[in-house]
Amino acid sequence: MPLVSVHDVLTHATENHYGVAAINVANYETIKWAVAAANQERVPLIIQFWPGFDVMTHYIDMGHIASIAKQFAQESEVPIAVHLDHSWSYDIAVTGIKKGFPSVMVDGSALPYEENVALTKSVADVARVFGVDIEAELGHVGSGSSIDDITNSDHYTNVAQAAEFVEKTGCGSLAVAVGNAHGAYKVTPNLDFDRIKALRKAVSVPLVMHGCSDIPHEQLQEAVRLGMSKFNIATEYFRACYRSACEVIDLEKKNSGNMIAYLSDAEQGAVDFVRSKMQLLNPNKFSL
Repeated sequence: MPLVSVHDVLTHATENHYGVAAINVANYETIKWAVAAANQERVPLIIQFWPGFDVMTHYIDMGHIASIAKQFAQESEVPIAVHLDHSWSYDIAVTGIKKGFPSVMVDGSALPYEENVALTKSVADVARVFGVDIEAELGHVGSGSSIDDITNSDHYTNVAQAAEFVEKTGCGSLAVAVGNAHGAYKVTPNLDFDRIKALRKAVSVPLVMHGCSDIPHEQLQEAVRLGMSKFNIATEYFRACYRSACEVIDLEKKNSGNMIAYLSDAEQGAVDFVRSKMQLLNPNKFSL
């Protein structure tokens, strides 16, 4: 099946009332395992990459991830989209476009409103030339380690500004802050469902929720029912991969030094985790 756009995946999800798992990856294995889960579950998937693994830690070049992920998408039996997550500057976002990402997030959410508008529009203008989808963020999705970031509604997306922001910037999807946050949560989040409902009514483009790791299951399903379309999962997926690896390693593999056998055995736990998230975000049991 050909690589599909994030826009088409999210439009399909909105029309068919399911949420799309957007799984953050960092290497060949994390891509392979997530795609395997999508093909077993028979629902679309978004593969995405945080550019900090390139420009900050130099773990892997974002172009390598784009190439590997797009090849998996092209060979998949179900629709797979590929996306660059959280580009916090114009240069990073445009570099992602140059290196082959068909969808890019530009995150100006920490900036004053007008500066966020200007940054997002400048990237969207470039992306439009190359047929690249753009995700933006309004309201600031902070850190789960900060109680203030989670509970202080001053950080949440302003509903009155949301429609104007989308119109001014030309973004194709909008990440919103509604009590969600990145990383591990210090306290259990309580999503603002009234705000999600109001945003869905106000905004014409698909809505995105970041920081979906460890949000209670019933809250995620309610967000799906209220029209949230894209659900970013990073912390919980990497944790599941780590735990799966720990469970399968044994003394024999340690002594043999067979890293390939070790990674191969770790696959099932990671696949099972992604499938469980897809099932959770698909309360109406849509299947291709």
